[in-house]
Amino acid sequence: MPGTPIFPGVFIEEVATGVRTIEGVATSVAAFVGTFPQGPLDRPVLVLSLADFVRVFGDPDEASAACDGVRRFFLNGGTAAYVVRVGAATAAALCGARADGTGLFALYSVDLFNVLCLPGAADLPPAELRAVYTAAAAYCEERRAFLLVDIPETVRDAAAMEAWIVENEALRHRNAAVYFPRLRVADPLRPGQSRDVAASGALAGLYARSDVARGVWKAPGGTALPLRGVEEPAHALTDGESATLAARGVNGLRTVLDHGTVAWGARTLAGIDAPASDWKYVPVRRLALYLEESVYRGTEWVVFEPNAEPLWAEVRRRVGVFLHDLFRQGAFQGSTPGEAYTVRCGRNTMSQEDIDRGIVNIEIGFAPLRPAEFVFIRIGQWRGARTRPHQPIP
Repeated sequence: MPGTPIFPGVFIEEVATGVRTIEGVATSVAAFVGTFPQGPLDRPVLVLSLADFVRVFGDPDEASAACDGVRRFFLNGGTAAYVVRVGAATAAALCGARADGTGLFALYSVDLFNVLCLPGAADLPPAELRAVYTAAAAYCEERRAFLLVDIPETVRDAAAMEAWIVENEALRHRNAAVYFPRLRVADPLRPGQSRDVAASGALAGLYARSDVARGVWKAPGGTALPLRGVEEPAHALTDGESATLAARGVNGLRTVLDHGTVAWGARTLAGIDAPASDWKYVPVRRLALYLEESVYRGTEWVVFEPNAEPLWAEVRRRVGVFLHDLFRQGAFQGSTPGEAYTVRCGRNTMSQEDIDRGIVNIEIGFAPLRPAEFVFIRIGQWRGARTRPHQPIP
């Protein structure tokens, strides 16, 4: 049953293992694309916010980074979220312990999520911030999810952002993105005044809105999808500053005349200009994660079948149908299916030892909308797995 409303149309309810689910009951829960193999995967667009949630759902004047992130997620188009409650916004509490199922690892009770936010992490000392985001990126790799990194309030101009990204090179990861600057919003505690807030909650809502309106393969941002509930970016980026930061894998948040504040960039933290990476762009990486997760879930039935050509042919057929549907929706480059995607499953993806061990390897090649090269991912299924392993893309 829904619990206490935290603002109109949004309720919170308890679920297992200390994880809370928030749903926007005024609108339908958006499906995260997903049409493989028969019908939708029936999984909502999700965002995880981990910070000190002790007072988030009490006095609305108790404005915290976590509370603001959750509110702006829904305001910008998010419809469902899991929230992990920790006692304090410390590195130890946020990271948690795998054995105890605390912090990040409380999410083992969640079947699927696709975007992770930690708005309170930006307030930690530099070394602790790096530790938390390093652990979060590794966990996102394990769970095929994407991480939105927040920057500290002290990073106020483009030069400071350049210095910050140099100091935090260890955070570069294909499953993560960072945006600059923070966002300026109305301060609920001081009428008529503004304050700067972490951007991840609003951006996660924007990702959710973009996924539903345009597809996970489209870059979340631009003038078609302005941020809501934002006065302006905390720093006015120039064209030159925006280009310089983009080359370093930092996405700009900018004010565009007649459109408001928009996300002006879609690079992952692996998306620096040199060296080149297959995972330079957010939509390319998120599409690959989506494909791997969908195909893995859609082929779990193979572990009970004889590992031979009839099975491989059926896998190729089913995955091909799935990819063709995405091709018709405009998910790939290419004017024909052969130019847009390829599926391999057979002796060209498995050794005899793999076959004898019951391993079925499926390779998918796809031509992302940008850049226009094929990117290969591998999905494995094997017999006798008691629990579903979370296999990262190699």
